[in-house]
Amino acid sequence: MTLKIISAEQIEFEGEVQQVTLPGTMGSFQILNNHAALISSLVAGTMSYVVDDKTEQREIKGGIADVKDNIVNVCLY
Repeated sequence: MTLKIISAEQIEFEGEVQQVTLPGTMGSFQILNNHAALISSLVAGTMSYVVDDKTEQREIKGGIADVKDNIVNVCLY
């Protein structure tokens, strides 16, 4: 699936990933290939994603995640 991490200034990451874990308002949640469509608000916490079997992590302040058709858009505050 494709992950796009977008800030107000730029696209910070765009590429193929195996999974994404995000800090949602109701707790962390994981997105895998063929996940159902969803929109979720994000809170401050750790976002992680797996690229080529390597886990990348970053701290976020919050934002919105949109998942549809194996595309995960993460818009950060």
